[in-house]
Amino acid sequence: MKSDSNKRAVFVGLFIALGLIFLLAGILAIGNLKSTFVSKIHISAIFEDVNGLQSGNNVWYSGVKIGTVHELGFYGKSQVRVDVKIDEKAQQYIRKDSKMKISTDGLIGNKIIIIYGGTPASPPVEEGDTLGIEIMASTEEMMNTLRANNENLLAITTDFKAISKKIAGGEGTVGKLLNDETLYNSLGTTLASLQRSSAHAEKLTASIADYGVKLNQKGALANDLVTDTIIFKDVQASVKQLKKLTITAAEATDNLKTASSNVSIATSKLDNKSSPLGVLLYDEASAAHLKATLKNLEGGSQKLDEDLRAVQDNFLLRRYFKKKKKAEAADEKLENTEKVDTIQK
Repeated sequence: MKSDSNKRAVFVGLFIALGLIFLLAGILAIGNLKSTFVSKIHISAIFEDVNGLQSGNNVWYSGVKIGTVHELGFYGKSQVRVDVKIDEKAQQYIRKDSKMKISTDGLIGNKIIIIYGGTPASPPVEEGDTLGIEIMASTEEMMNTLRANNENLLAITTDFKAISKKIAGGEGTVGKLLNDETLYNSLGTTLASLQRSSAHAEKLTASIADYGVKLNQKGALANDLVTDTIIFKDVQASVKQLKKLTITAAEATDNLKTASSNVSIATSKLDNKSSPLGVLLYDEASAAHLKATLKNLEGGSQKLDEDLRAVQDNFLLRRYFKKKKKAEAADEKLENTEKVDTIQK
């Protein structure tokens, strides 16, 4: 009987021991107290506002939980110093130029610390290091921004509703364009005209481009005029000569006008019977007298020619005239010789 009591006590003791073991394991699993036995290092960051962060909140790096928030305390005038404990095995991956930011575990979950960034050239963090921070918008700020955006969207929707109502009623340019078929047709005609004008402008641009190519082509007249200074000077001289010719033509025109006026004056004098020319034209007696005088002059000139021939045949002057003819023949021969030499040269 006594042995049965001892066995029963042993079984009860074992059962109680197993229950305590399972209870301790559950407490460790629920409270994540197993991390208490892992080596840790302390690092910190200074924030302007922690947005409800508390001690015991988790610390994450690249999506992996590596520690918890150890302590929060005021720093300076209104800043907050956040000390965190991270696993020593994660120390080699966190660099001194890494940063901390406060985020949320889910949309409305607990606050968490996220460590991110860092360059391989920077050394790993050490015990007591202070990291830089990134300021994140709080939930309240995001809600205020969302509220303001909703108000703006409501105002835009209201304005668009009013505009669409006016358009449907045929008000304004767009409303008239959508409801007035005549205006729509006129706009279509205008667009067609603009397209034709654009096509003409494109052809003109192509023509100007072709002309530019020809202008840059060496040996062409346009290129020579632009680049050859000798041709340009010749053209400039030709223009000056044309100007002089224009001036000369203008002077000739003035002379013709003067001569025309003189002819007009002479004509008016001819029409005047009292003038000498008018007397010759209209007075028959004076004309007959002038005619007789001309006949007498002609007869006198014939007699003078006969007297000169008689003088040449005179033996006293014959020798003089022969010498004169020889001198004229010698001069003419010399002149012909000079002309032949000039042509040969």
